[in-house]
Amino acid sequence: MKDNKKVVYWLFTGCILIFIMVVVGGITRLTHSGLSISDYKLVTGTIPPMNEQEWTEAFEYYKQFPEYQKINYHFTLEEFKDIYFWEWLHRVLGRLIGIVFIIPFLYFLITKQLTKPTIKKSIILLFLGGFQGFLGWYMVKSGLVDMPDVSHYRLAAHLTTAFITFAYTLWVALDLIYPNRSSIDKGFRNLLRFGMIILIIQIIWGAFVAGLDAGFIHNTWPLMAEGKLMHESVWIEKEPLLLNFIEGKSGVQFVHRYLAYIVAGVILYIWYRSKKLIPEYQHPTAINALLILLGLQFLLGVLTLILYVPVWLGVAHQVGAFFLLAAMTYTLHRFTK
Repeated sequence: MKDNKKVVYWLFTGCILIFIMVVVGGITRLTHSGLSISDYKLVTGTIPPMNEQEWTEAFEYYKQFPEYQKINYHFTLEEFKDIYFWEWLHRVLGRLIGIVFIIPFLYFLITKQLTKPTIKKSIILLFLGGFQGFLGWYMVKSGLVDMPDVSHYRLAAHLTTAFITFAYTLWVALDLIYPNRSSIDKGFRNLLRFGMIILIIQIIWGAFVAGLDAGFIHNTWPLMAEGKLMHESVWIEKEPLLLNFIEGKSGVQFVHRYLAYIVAGVILYIWYRSKKLIPEYQHPTAINALLILLGLQFLLGVLTLILYVPVWLGVAHQVGAFFLLAAMTYTLHRFTK
């Protein structure tokens, strides 16, 4: 039997692993652990240093790069081990995800358990996974040259690709669970597509905030510092003006905090519009989940800001975005097929 339950379980396993990967990636970022491993070894890099000599060699290698020389020059070997762990775990999870996707795919392919459409979608997933791994190393490389911090553009590309890979994996699984198309309300479906686009843009700016450490300024809500709707630092950090909103800390935070209201408004409008659909078109569970997760994510965002980004809250906020994207993906799918 093609596209059977085992294939669905395989895809959901991939979703769970990507979720864990995103959580560990968030911790890695917030604990400033991402540059602790300065080289890339696909096979041997899976095994961490196993004795004191190997740890010393890894630490000495780390000392050759800007993060140690400019920021962590006071680090002891034990402190280095702490940041090394999170980056090592993040990379090992990446390899595990690759194995979990590739080996079962080959098995299902050889045993002819996949339909042609699912084979094509699986190949896209494999490409996304490989591209995600490349972006991870490409991101790390940007922090090994002059400045001891990764490019926020590359961080955003790395994180957003992870989110998109998850969403597409979930979509493929839902295609198998709900194979039959039903009549759809095209206007409402297009509204959901617009909501998905706005949400992804917000996720990108959230990554910009993380990459620039822009969550550590203007730690007040609902207004920015000094009780201003738009603080003057938003437009004076960079030239030309537009650059402030993609590279300036204040400008990036300004976009992220006020884009949140647009995301909220769109989802509330989706909820309102859904009530006007005839029962045949309604999927109340999907819409209600979207609304609940929106409220939770908005609250997490505010708390993360006003409490100066504690690690656990920063990770929770990233997880909230992940679940909100999952709910949006599920909702869009249910109103599309």
